[in-house]
Amino acid sequence: MMPGTVLTGSRIREQRLAQGVRQADLAIRAGVSASYLNLIEHNRRRVGGEVLVRLAQALGLDVQVLAGSADDGLIDDLRSAVASGSDGGAAEIDRVEEFAGRFPGWAGLLAAQHRRGAQLERSVEALNDRMTHDPHLSATLHDLLSALSAVRATAGILAETEDIDPDWRQRFHANLHKDAERLAVGAETLVAYLDGSDQPQDGIAAPQEELEAWLAVWGWHLGEIGAGDAAALEGGILGLPSAAARVLARAWVAQAAADAAVLPLSAFLAAMADLGPDPALLAQRFGVGMLPVFRRLATLPGSRFGLVICDGSGTMTFRKAIDGFALPRFGAACPLWPIYTALSRPMSAVASVVEAPGRPAQRFAARAYCQITQPTGFGGIELREAAMLIWPDAGSAGPVVEIGSTCRICPRAQCAARREPSILSDAG
Repeated sequence: MMPGTVLTGSRIREQRLAQGVRQADLAIRAGVSASYLNLIEHNRRRVGGEVLVRLAQALGLDVQVLAGSADDGLIDDLRSAVASGSDGGAAEIDRVEEFAGRFPGWAGLLAAQHRRGAQLERSVEALNDRMTHDPHLSATLHDLLSALSAVRATAGILAETEDIDPDWRQRFHANLHKDAERLAVGAETLVAYLDGSDQPQDGIAAPQEELEAWLAVWGWHLGEIGAGDAAALEGGILGLPSAAARVLARAWVAQAAADAAVLPLSAFLAAMADLGPDPALLAQRFGVGMLPVFRRLATLPGSRFGLVICDGSGTMTFRKAIDGFALPRFGAACPLWPIYTALSRPMSAVASVVEAPGRPAQRFAARAYCQITQPTGFGGIELREAAMLIWPDAGSAGPVVEIGSTCRICPRAQCAARREPSILSDAG
């Protein structure tokens, strides 16, 4: 088959048959030989320019109906639907263009369903994450349940007790009214809160998220700040909603200033041009630890790197996401992430190619490293901090590790590391 011609040839044939026109008659009208038209319709010859215009005129159609220049996205969606299917091998992927050309309505419906399914999966992921970790939502639901229990108890007393003293009956009625009002207000608040969940600024539930949202506004790069320049950011820090977020922001600014001091931007960019984005080689060049290089790579202006940092418990303490690689809001991430391998093998570099589930699945290169500090001295407590850089992979050789974001919403039913069934799984 010849790229770029299959849909056109199939479309010409379908339009001709729909109008009841013989192939020989169409060839005469368009001024081409019947054998040449036969090759076109069977996708063995390119067709375009004047010939395509004459064929469209002979069929009484606009040339775009036959050219179908807008169908590239449809073909991509169909290929993506096959790739994301549970049994993609059963679909004739090599005939997807022919299918779209012969049955454009069905092809469009299938592509639309695929896009809708992907959107719903993302919504489920976001809502599950929110239901699990959003303290405001949890508190509101608790308040609603408390009010509902109070209403039920008061109503039960009034319904089941015949000889209630009038004063007590009045008190019960007053309590019932108060709890009913509390229930109504709580329900309205909850609905309004959930209705705003599609707004990116809503639903920030923790100081860590406040910090990350603030850094995202800056593009994750605070400029080439020195220790004396950090005060310039204090105005923005004071605008953060919670005191805890302000503490985290000041600590991050101090860390960024320290990183900028040992890894100056111009020198760091020159080293990257020379050595590439290899954290180990860059750390050797500047004589610094690995984690400052990780942070620097992820926070360069316009950086393509995502970054995850966790403590010794495995809880994520920092997240800079990239498209296609879902990050849970707190802890409970996929145990197959390279960052957890690094956490169990401190001071060892871990390199891996991982595949995240999606429509279609996407591959990423990952580099992870764990460093140990002993803040109370030799023989004292040991603190571990691990970091993982992630970026889109262009097709590296070697084994690929299939990962997810968290078991609760990971569709990989046969994963050996699964902790609990997925709400997206087919298994009941």
